[in-house]
Amino acid sequence: MRKNKNSKQCSFIKPNGKLCGAWAMENSEFCFTHNPETKDLRKEAVIKGGKGNKKETHSLDLIRVENSKDVVDLIVKTVNELRTGLIDVRVANCTFYGSGQLIKALETSDLEKRLEEIEKILEEKK
Repeated sequence: MRKNKNSKQCSFIKPNGKLCGAWAMENSEFCFTHNPETKDLRKEAVIKGGKGNKKETHSLDLIRVENSKDVVDLIVKTVNELRTGLIDVRVANCTFYGSGQLIKALETSDLEKRLEEIEKILEEKK
């Protein structure tokens, strides 16, 4: 809401003794939340908001990722499920992001193993 010359602050005083801080509704000394005349509308808005914000849960199969091929398979499966509408785009985005993290972790793990092998060979040559 934009402040204009007719705007004023809500007159409701909170339990801590401070003013509400929101702008009062037109022709009222209170904001929508504290206006006694909007009690029923406020209740409807709370109910409507609660129903509208529920997140869908998805029962997806657990997967086992042990190598980069498993990650590629997961990405391909996710693309197909997304294209056919079986999963939400937000689930797909999270899966793609997680897949990128898995690839990085697998690469790091592989490099650590290779480094350990090289160090072992160098120790044996001493």
